[in-house]
Amino acid sequence: MPTAPDPAVVARLRAAGCVFAEEEALLLVEAAASAAQLDGLVARRVAGEPLEQVLGWAEFCGLRFVVEPGVFVPRQRTRLLVREAAARAVPGAVVLDLCCGVGAVGAAVAAAVPSVELHAADLDPVAVRCAGRNVPGSVYVGDLYDALPESLRGRVDVLVANAPYVPTDAIGLMPPEARDHEARAALDGGVDGLDVQRRVAAAAPDWLAPGGALLIETGRQQAPGTLAACAGAGLTARVVEDDDLAATVVVAVREA
Repeated sequence: MPTAPDPAVVARLRAAGCVFAEEEALLLVEAAASAAQLDGLVARRVAGEPLEQVLGWAEFCGLRFVVEPGVFVPRQRTRLLVREAAARAVPGAVVLDLCCGVGAVGAAVAAAVPSVELHAADLDPVAVRCAGRNVPGSVYVGDLYDALPESLRGRVDVLVANAPYVPTDAIGLMPPEARDHEARAALDGGVDGLDVQRRVAAAAPDWLAPGGALLIETGRQQAPGTLAACAGAGLTARVVEDDDLAATVVVAVREA
């Protein structure tokens, strides 16, 4: 990687409002094989495309994940979900990453806990294509549990879900990088943000092993509803928060 950013690239990025123009310029120069390709990459970034989609990768939990245009980009706050899931997983555990996107959460758990049996699923075929390159396990495409093989029913020890939880009316308030360049289905959680989470929670007991846990990332405002959905499914649930990450996770356990 060059030790100093290209001033012309920095100027273009800064003019477009990129806060970390110098750092982004270094990454874009490193990613480009020619001046023409660099010009194209910078043009995409200046037009508002997320840096990760322009580069073709995202860094998350110290790992690099393939990211294609249009897919949900892993958020750093989701490290809380990984941390809580890894704390519950043991070697040999069956881990399911539902609404997996590019598979970053499940893959990060697998990197932290050796020899887990990892499965991942998502509705978006483009995200699943990325997950196929990122996940050291089996990846399925389909709507939530419908995507899964019956052999997983009642066997999942740790079920992680970063399901969409942004209320529909709040999508327009999101940064343009997200609302204009990520799949709507990865963001929109319905009127109160809980539509998909309720479906995840309702069927989770059928797929969890005795003593298994469902861990759902949620918003601070949505947390009471997430907690209620898990309790309504017969799970024993609690809320975990990390103020530094601005992250909230509900941990819900199927009693043995």
